[in-house]
Amino acid sequence: MPKVLRIINRFNLGGPTYNAAYLTKYLPEEYETLLIGGDKEDTEDSSQHILNELGINPIIIPEMRRAIRFGNDYAAYKKIKQIIEEFKPDIVHTHASKAGTLGRMAAFSCKVPAVVHTFHGHVFHSYFSKTKTRIFKRIEKKLAEKSSAIVAISNIQKQELGSIHKIADLDKIEVIPLGFDLDRFQQNLDKKRAVFRTEYQIEDDEIAIGIIGRLVPIKNHKLFLQALKKVLGSTNKKVRAFIVGDGESRDQIISLAEELEIQYSRSNLAFEKTPLTFTSWIKNIDVVNAGMDIIALSSLNEGTPVSLIEAQAANNPIVSTNVGGIENVVIQNKTGLLSEMEDVESYAENLLELIENDSKRIAMQKEGWNHVKDQFSYNRLVSDVDKLYKKILNK
Repeated sequence: MPKVLRIINRFNLGGPTYNAAYLTKYLPEEYETLLIGGDKEDTEDSSQHILNELGINPIIIPEMRRAIRFGNDYAAYKKIKQIIEEFKPDIVHTHASKAGTLGRMAAFSCKVPAVVHTFHGHVFHSYFSKTKTRIFKRIEKKLAEKSSAIVAISNIQKQELGSIHKIADLDKIEVIPLGFDLDRFQQNLDKKRAVFRTEYQIEDDEIAIGIIGRLVPIKNHKLFLQALKKVLGSTNKKVRAFIVGDGESRDQIISLAEELEIQYSRSNLAFEKTPLTFTSWIKNIDVVNAGMDIIALSSLNEGTPVSLIEAQAANNPIVSTNVGGIENVVIQNKTGLLSEMEDVESYAENLLELIENDSKRIAMQKEGWNHVKDQFSYNRLVSDVDKLYKKILNK
């Protein structure tokens, strides 16, 4: 029975946690899998409910934090190495950057037979200075040389990693898209829609726009708010916008809303009916999606954004920037409208088009589920990873 040690950056809400959990739970019985990872950051919501529902009890390494701290990182490395020595895995599979660095270094030190790393995104632009980015690229190239396989979550990401940033040869990079349990986004839609829209006092003739995710600089909520300001001043339709999530940029985003004179409320403090609502984290994201009419994203950099997959699974059209692997997730002019990064005018026009054009919005609603239901199912994910493991072990 092959043993797999799966290592993830941290157990926060997001695609990496879901995929690590599904792979731990649903790989064929011939595998024995142990899941370890860092804890969530203070500004993030916990994913413990995901693990609990699947009956998974991971090992938490508190020292494995998002920030680079030599003391914490070395302590986490030592703990991972000890776990490897005790568990004796045939495969170490790491997910995301911090786990990928510490986990692979420990695996190489312990001479683990096979080492796989999944890039759930990358930090090679829009995150750090040019100097830091060069250092991170150098580290990733060295780690990739020793890895048995590198997994990209989209064809676009494979090209970025292999052809643009030269992290690994293209023939070493396997494309395995993310996978989720999407059926719940099709279940009881009318009931869930009524629950969300009643709670937030959204009338039937009001169009609800949601942007879902961490409130951090890379998500570029500034673009969304600037476009929203233009939309509110250009349409006669009733529009409500909801920023769902929390994070380190919350106060700056609220300050920007004030500068733009967009009336807002914070539902976790004292909800009022306003054009813009900050909801903080909401665990039942299927209820959120059922209540929305449009889902937005304004990121500077993305891997495969979970919020857009879930949105389409719930029949929501998309308005997003066209960065990273987004065009592998959203079909332009069929399931959503994409604009270039930082193009406020185009982004606002796309929002306005779906607000004003009811027939186009409804047509896109019908296309989303058919697009994502098979391509991003967790059954497909498990099958793809099983095939990769067998190929590596047979070598």
